[in-house]
Amino acid sequence: MEETKLSVPAKGVMEKIGLKGSFLKHEKENGEKVIFENEIPDHKIGIDLILKVLLSEDHGCIASMEEIDAVGHRVVHGGETFNSSVLITDEVVRKMEECIDLAPLHNPPNLEGITAISGLLPKVPQVGVFDTAFHQTMPQFAYMYAVPYSFYIKYGLRRYGFHGTSHRYVARRACEFLDLDYEKSKIITAHIGNGVSIAAIKNGKSIDTSMGLTPLEGLMMGTRTGSIGPAVLLYLMDALGMSSSEVNQLLNKESGLLGVSGVSNDLRDVNNAAEAGNQQAALALEMYAYSVRRYLGSYAFAMGGLDAIVFTAGVGENASAMRQLILEGLESLGVVLDRERNALRGKERLISSDDSPVKVLVIPTNEELMIAKDVKSLIEA
Repeated sequence: MEETKLSVPAKGVMEKIGLKGSFLKHEKENGEKVIFENEIPDHKIGIDLILKVLLSEDHGCIASMEEIDAVGHRVVHGGETFNSSVLITDEVVRKMEECIDLAPLHNPPNLEGITAISGLLPKVPQVGVFDTAFHQTMPQFAYMYAVPYSFYIKYGLRRYGFHGTSHRYVARRACEFLDLDYEKSKIITAHIGNGVSIAAIKNGKSIDTSMGLTPLEGLMMGTRTGSIGPAVLLYLMDALGMSSSEVNQLLNKESGLLGVSGVSNDLRDVNNAAEAGNQQAALALEMYAYSVRRYLGSYAFAMGGLDAIVFTAGVGENASAMRQLILEGLESLGVVLDRERNALRGKERLISSDDSPVKVLVIPTNEELMIAKDVKSLIEA
């Protein structure tokens, strides 16, 4: 049940690139954390800073650039072109550029990171790992929208799904944990954070997922509406005179937990407000849980059965009260929650009872590990 231990000599995150207050948070192998506050106007300067920290005498973990064998990039949208991770070539970059219209906020920074590495480490191979790739196994009847077929042919208008690397990791890990055959299993993975998506994974393949053309579709999220009736959009634009950009801002940034509760997009703040008697906050929590529960039921029927449900990401891994609220009433589906197990935090574990026909687990996601494994596999091949 224990995953093979791998060495992680350093990890970190860079935030606010191109903005005031930009910084690099670096964590050493011994757990010591260091924050470097620097002006980071673009990705090339940011990556240059990362390399200098990795090489530094005080905080580094490598002696020279020659120790870097490859670089992996998480890329949000691969369209229909990429159904697996690939070595990055000029042709791959051109295909990624063609996907910019599908992810205008995400793919350009991803490409900037690739360009920066090409300039700083020109001889080092790079690998692209696509958020959408895992869901390319969805059948056409699941990914198509009921609009004129010509829109799909001409514009690629269809459901793509996201968080694929996370769903792939936790589904495989759950099968290892439960000693299930991954290619003969029926798993629902619930990636629940500020962004939320659920995937139905049958016999090792994604057959449906909640996000669509963009990450807005699907479940209620921190600031996103999730799926909403199209007449609502027409009402906002026609009756209230809102522009398309104003509607986009409303649906993506001002709705979800934040919009309904009027308090915050952070589940912890909404919980605290609900416990203090805020009825809007309590309603937001009920809506959030119901949106997840509805997908769990529909995906169980779509797969013709269910072996396990897996919770992951910030809320899925840590919010025991929300998990309980989601799972209440699913006994007819074969889910029996063990409340004592569910109350634990911070590690992978079974949270259903031993006699629960459907097993429920918490598996902390590890997208970085999946990216590293894909990079290693492609480079060795």
